[in-house]
Amino acid sequence: MPLTSNAERYNARDEKVSAGKLHATQYLVVLVLAVLAAGMWRLQILGVENYRVLAEANRIRKDPVRAPRGRLLDREGRILVDNYPSVSCYLLREQVKDLQTDIPLIARGLHLPAEQIAATLRRYGSSPKYESIPLKQDITPDEQAFIEAHRNELPELETRDEQRRLYPPGGFAAHLVGYVGEVSEQDLNSSKFDFYEPGDVVGKSGVEQTYDSLLRGTDGSRDVIVNSHGKEVGQLGQVLAKPGQDLRLTIDLDIQRVAEQVMEGKIGALVAMDPHTGEILAMVSRPTFDPNQFAVRLTRNYWSQIINDPDHPLMNKAIQAQLAPGSTFKVIMTLAGLQEGVAQDMHVACNGGATFYGHFFACDKHHGSVDIFSALPYSCDTFYYTLANRLGIDTMARYASSVGIGVKSGVDLPEEAAGIMPSEAWKMKTQHEKWYAGETISVGIGQGAIEVTPMQMARAVGGIASGGFLRRPHLVFPDQLTNDQLTAMRSTYPGSGDKTIPLTVENWQIITDDMANVTGPIGTAAEAHLEGIDFAGKTGTAQVMSHTALAASGKGHNTVPNAWFIGIAPRRNPDIVVAVLWEHGNWGNNSAKLAAQVINAFVTKQRKHDGNIRVVDTPRLDLLKTSLPKPAQTTPAQPPAGE
Repeated sequence: MPLTSNAERYNARDEKVSAGKLHATQYLVVLVLAVLAAGMWRLQILGVENYRVLAEANRIRKDPVRAPRGRLLDREGRILVDNYPSVSCYLLREQVKDLQTDIPLIARGLHLPAEQIAATLRRYGSSPKYESIPLKQDITPDEQAFIEAHRNELPELETRDEQRRLYPPGGFAAHLVGYVGEVSEQDLNSSKFDFYEPGDVVGKSGVEQTYDSLLRGTDGSRDVIVNSHGKEVGQLGQVLAKPGQDLRLTIDLDIQRVAEQVMEGKIGALVAMDPHTGEILAMVSRPTFDPNQFAVRLTRNYWSQIINDPDHPLMNKAIQAQLAPGSTFKVIMTLAGLQEGVAQDMHVACNGGATFYGHFFACDKHHGSVDIFSALPYSCDTFYYTLANRLGIDTMARYASSVGIGVKSGVDLPEEAAGIMPSEAWKMKTQHEKWYAGETISVGIGQGAIEVTPMQMARAVGGIASGGFLRRPHLVFPDQLTNDQLTAMRSTYPGSGDKTIPLTVENWQIITDDMANVTGPIGTAAEAHLEGIDFAGKTGTAQVMSHTALAASGKGHNTVPNAWFIGIAPRRNPDIVVAVLWEHGNWGNNSAKLAAQVINAFVTKQRKHDGNIRVVDTPRLDLLKTSLPKPAQTTPAQPPAGE
């Protein structure tokens, strides 16, 4: 077979590769080169600034500097809530490849459950890795020493100096000041917390929550130079944190101390308020809790303890306990009866009760002949049964609503309860049933479907004794806020606000004199009488169950009636009103003794400082002061019934 020449072989190859393929290959090579050129342009020209920033980030880290929260002061500038220097441990995730292997050692050194560290890591799993994670707040000197001793083994641990909240010990004023805590995942999902980040500390209740935006300040930052292990080796600059605003509260520390003492060991609430202005002078709820436990990471044991307590220590009973007011409601009934022109000429024979609509309604005593001047000091149920029957539920509801019963007061605290003032429309709306006339009788003495809070009763009785002027209760002086802040606060915490109700001079005088007789020798709170102090008020003993249910259940602590008292001083145009709710405290005069101690402390301090009567810038009140004769005691002829 003849051999093929080289020329013949080359000709055969040329025939196999077409001109079209060669052209396509050339175009493809040009396209690839164009793409590479565009990429180089994007990286080296267009993206130069972005990559310069990333390069800087490899050696410069921005650490947040938490702003100290503003302090809370009492009305005289004395510190209620302060801050203290603290050290916290943070985790730098960029400094370790396999963090899971270090968790057991970190857990032992920081005295944390390994499960808690793992849960923290999961919580921050979606956040950028260059952001540090708050691992443990307020670490001990031993834990600081552990971090320092293990810097090479645990380069991911870092300490930072911070400020922590310091509350008074023993749960003092806990419900009014509230507490702070780390913002939760649920919070971060709310639009209200759009400007917050994981790890931020926010107000969770009380004044801390209401005025969080003012108290928290503005965080700063530090630009620090770090080495290859992420440890700080220098500082480039910083933006100073702006501390939160200090807030001066209306609370009087001296009155608050007395209020705390008288409520110690009891279940219930006490509110002291200046009816002229609505300034809250003291607020106590029992049982209480320790806000310091919430200022750092809350332990599971403490949370379990308070959340399972049947007496609800986290509830602010001053604004959230909704209970029947008992005979304290008779002050409002007296207002309605007099203003409607029904009670002035009423004379009721009390023989231990009366029958209405086929049912006998009992009274604690046989009071004999009772009129408007003796009914309130005696706290005669029979008289107010009769008055309720004459007025009707809707008239009673109209007057009660006018003084804030069944309506939020608008106090600058979160989660205030509105209570219930029943009426025909209310029952049809809530229970889809008609109102029966027999139900009106029980409401007339503050029982039945009616529910109030101590704050509502303090405001109502204080407003009536002030001539019909009701003020919005508040814990922060309005001059601490801008107009926009004040408007926003009142929009967030709506209520009936400042208002005036019709009250004639004559009726005002009758009501306040009757309340003065309650604490006099013939009244149900005679044991609480304060010599030399014009101290008036009204007791209330509210059953927690009906007589029939009580008889069937047997005796026990939870069946003991609630003891109420609303006190004022002086009787007309008072400078202070005190509402006391003592759950299962039995008779109302027991609560009257507690209120008397608070009022005595207030008057003693007032006399010690200046002894002057406050001048109130309210023309009608000034007119009432000058136009009325000196009040005279109205003495019924019969000894009182105990409440």
